[in-house]
Amino acid sequence: MERIGKLGKTSFWQEARGLTWPFWVANIMETIERLAYYGVRVVIPIYIAQADEIGGLHFSQSDKGFIFLWWALVQSCLPVLTGGFADRYGYKKQIVVAVFLKGLGYLLMATQRTFWPFFGGCLLLAAGTAVFKPPIQGTFVKTLTPKTSGVGWGFFYMVINVGAFLGPPLAHFLYGYSWPMVFYGCAVLVNLNLLWLFTYRDVDSGADRTAGLWRVLKETGREILKPRLLAFILIISLFWAVFEQLWDMMPNFIVDWIDSNSLARHLPHFMLSSNLSRGAQIAQEWVINLNPFLIILLVAPLSWYFNRVMRRLTSIFFGFIFVSMGLYVIGSSMSIYVCLSGIVCFTAGEMLCSPKMREYLAVIAPGDKKALYMGYSSIPYALGWGYGSFLGGQIYGRTGEKATLALRYMSEVLQVHDLPHRSQAFARLTEMLGQTPAQVTQLLWDKYHPSWVWTPFALVGILAAVAMYIFNHFAKRWEDVNA
Repeated sequence: MERIGKLGKTSFWQEARGLTWPFWVANIMETIERLAYYGVRVVIPIYIAQADEIGGLHFSQSDKGFIFLWWALVQSCLPVLTGGFADRYGYKKQIVVAVFLKGLGYLLMATQRTFWPFFGGCLLLAAGTAVFKPPIQGTFVKTLTPKTSGVGWGFFYMVINVGAFLGPPLAHFLYGYSWPMVFYGCAVLVNLNLLWLFTYRDVDSGADRTAGLWRVLKETGREILKPRLLAFILIISLFWAVFEQLWDMMPNFIVDWIDSNSLARHLPHFMLSSNLSRGAQIAQEWVINLNPFLIILLVAPLSWYFNRVMRRLTSIFFGFIFVSMGLYVIGSSMSIYVCLSGIVCFTAGEMLCSPKMREYLAVIAPGDKKALYMGYSSIPYALGWGYGSFLGGQIYGRTGEKATLALRYMSEVLQVHDLPHRSQAFARLTEMLGQTPAQVTQLLWDKYHPSWVWTPFALVGILAAVAMYIFNHFAKRWEDVNA
């Protein structure tokens, strides 16, 4: 690997001390926003679609995929516009609007149980996130220098995962009271950012503040058509289709299939699931929490190190490989130990590529269009997360969900014609067979092989890696690739 010599031999702590106060305030607000967001994000697949979840909405897996499709489109397309608005009208004002939208979204999600009103709450939360991201990331970009860029983006990704790590335990605690309390608690949290705004000194974007709405929209459209930017966005879209399944499909897969009893018996009660039909099991949010825990510990120093020893695009390439392998391993077995090893592999890939994707966009962005380019970073979310999760809902609902496979077994093998509702399917099959829930789970796993649902996503991840390898080959000709 080609070393990057422009940064000299500056130590990690020397670079960290060069980060300014606006950078740290933006990080604090990002942590609070992510804490509230992931408090909902990691449990909402269960609330929406888990067939046997007490107090859940019991929508179908396809309904869940539809919700995530539109959530992705709103959350990921709006920043393309709101990034330009943040540059034009100021970062601080846009953060206030974002907090209001997110709080209202959480309140609707807490109170609405029919499909369309709940769907509207999800879209409001998505819109608030879309408005929040560009001014925060624009602050990062304007306060970082080429010298502090690697460690700065590493810290940024670390604080995202501080929120991602603390959010699931918070949700688990609030869920002990009720499902609505999860959403109410997150609404209170996100409004704390209004207090931090008193310490936030607005950062000058450097953009023309006299530009009108039409000019902002025209500039947004013109920049995105640049070939290098467009090619990068399309490649990253493939990756996000794979990556987001850790949050969209994996929670349901863990609850349905992963057997963590051998490990759960050694853990404290607050880490365990309330569903004891298969014996003590680790709550799915704690299993997935290994991902942000590892990132909190390692991503900042690793980002500093990777910034010194390999090109950004090379780091992204290897990240794609590890994420794809990790996702495939996670779903290949019912063993909790195989699942955790897959999450470790997945996380290693995430640390290699995810901070570098944003950093690369920051490097190639013109000086007065930093927030705009950070807005562009959300387009791959729209394409990848949206279609990937919609497809994932279709695939998992038909061939991976345990309740659906229980109904299929009753119809195909037991020749039952009066089938129960999917929320009662697994319990009814267990009763019919006179076996334990663990035995019936193993029976369905062996007969229908639900692990195959991860194969298409792993293959898409490898395709993204190949495309990034080709892009990296051409990128070596560009002078600013390692700037």
